[in-house]
Amino acid sequence: MPIADTLITELDREAQTTRRVLERVPGDKLTWKPHTKSMSLGRLAQHVATIPGSISGMARLDSYDVEKFSEPPALESPAAILAAFEESVAQAKANLGATDDAAMMKNWSFNMGGHPIMTVPRIGVYRSILLNHLYHHRGQLTVYLRLLNVPVPSIYGPSADENPFA
Repeated sequence: MPIADTLITELDREAQTTRRVLERVPGDKLTWKPHTKSMSLGRLAQHVATIPGSISGMARLDSYDVEKFSEPPALESPAAILAAFEESVAQAKANLGATDDAAMMKNWSFNMGGHPIMTVPRIGVYRSILLNHLYHHRGQLTVYLRLLNVPVPSIYGPSADENPFA
């Protein structure tokens, strides 16, 4: 089985969970922040929604320079965030599917001003910067939801809000 297929299978499974979390984002709280140094709820939800497509797109290149990054315009509604997520997952699956095993093992560099600050095999980019990064921020998003008293969906088992044994 190609390496990409295992990553696509994981992405598909985790996308179901991520979608459930994003569906809980309240539209009237998109500008809410738990702390002045934190991202707003809307910005964090948008980040979660767009990680798969944006990171997989960067990983298709041989390198990416952080100086090329610019913040995308804010998505104004939960519906727009969910639509961006669906598009992002489809884009990631296409990018992963277009990456053969040899390309997975080829080095990829993250640069700043043309100078490498990290060089890893492309599989490492997909594994850590795409998938693990997505899970990290999805978890952060569930904390925001909890702080707003929004019921948190089940992720890897029942949540306190969806526990059938409580």
